[in-house]
Amino acid sequence: MSGGRSRSSAVASLTILLCVGAAAVLAAARPTPGASRATAANGTCQSRVEPFGYKCEEHTVTTADGYILSLQRIPGGRGGSGQSPGGKIPVLLQHGLLMDGVTWLVNSPSESLGYILADGGYDVWIANSRGTVYSRGHTTLSSTDPAYWDWSWDELAGEDLPAVVQYVYAQSGQQRVHYVGHSLGTLIAFAALSEGQQVGMLRSAALLCPIAYLDEVSSPLARAAADVFLGEALYWLGLNEFDPTGETVHKLVTDVCLQPGINCYNLMSVFTGDNCCLDNSSVQVFLAHKPQASATKNMVHLAQMIRRGTIAKYDYGNAADNTKHYGQATPPAYDVSAIPDDFPLFLSYGGRDSLSDVQDVDHLIHDALKSHDGDKLTVQYLDDYAHADFVMAGNAKERVYAPLMAFFKLQEK
Repeated sequence: MSGGRSRSSAVASLTILLCVGAAAVLAAARPTPGASRATAANGTCQSRVEPFGYKCEEHTVTTADGYILSLQRIPGGRGGSGQSPGGKIPVLLQHGLLMDGVTWLVNSPSESLGYILADGGYDVWIANSRGTVYSRGHTTLSSTDPAYWDWSWDELAGEDLPAVVQYVYAQSGQQRVHYVGHSLGTLIAFAALSEGQQVGMLRSAALLCPIAYLDEVSSPLARAAADVFLGEALYWLGLNEFDPTGETVHKLVTDVCLQPGINCYNLMSVFTGDNCCLDNSSVQVFLAHKPQASATKNMVHLAQMIRRGTIAKYDYGNAADNTKHYGQATPPAYDVSAIPDDFPLFLSYGGRDSLSDVQDVDHLIHDALKSHDGDKLTVQYLDDYAHADFVMAGNAKERVYAPLMAFFKLQEK
């Protein structure tokens, strides 16, 4: 028993370490205890879009494996301008790990990409991955069932993304879709595109903090979690849902953040890199919505990438199980170089990002995408940006979103 308690205690401590990074700004501006619950009850349209004068629609789409995903649609600009989506080009926004669709709405309408695109004349769709607060439905399973959490980013790329793209494509009158992903939202795009999924329904992909390789990740918290097999340890203990906001963890993280000399805003920097341009108001919105739950299996899959330097399907740990799932003893690799060379890509990355590390992005650009058509690959490097800046910085409109939208316009000619 003492060995079991010791092991559980060690795992709990490591979980706290990772969750401090994911929920890192608790000390800077902590919302009231009921804020997140109230927001979840109200929904994204009611809590973040309609109060600013935008029309917003709530949609759902069901994946082939039964997950019921929530989508928000902003069909027109602020104050009723251009509210009809007819003839508009759709843009699909896909958030990253431990986040949800509010990622694209954390700042004011003049600063957040979701609003900016709507005001710019686009038909904006915001995705929410399985397991997040608005996408916990399933045709046969409850989110309390272990089987509900039996997925990794393989399923986000192979099930969620195709279902959502097909839905948006159909709803927009078969208009091809611009895709924007952040962090994990870029990884699932690389995986799907490398297997030829939805290429004909997509017009382009703008990928912020692109992730295909993680072996050079410099975040001390992410590296430590991978190196000590944190995800695997949780999995062995039967914890199928990775919930950074669980009551016990939340209290422990809060207590840590209240200790003298502990600055949780800076701990966020330890996890994501030294973000240059976040402000307190965006931090407040971030706290009310995130971090979101994911599958522990998904965390294991990401840790496999960090340790091995590969972009491959989930490794079940032995030849028999891999053969059962894949027909071969080792998990198949995703071949990013198989993305069609003439498919338009916009990549934007930062010099201070410790999750989408500069060395890993260079590997992606100069190796995996080395044969990509030069006029179909736009690369932007911002030396002072870190991981959260790309979706939360007050100056991202000028520095990231304006070039991104100019890239879109080029693909629309």
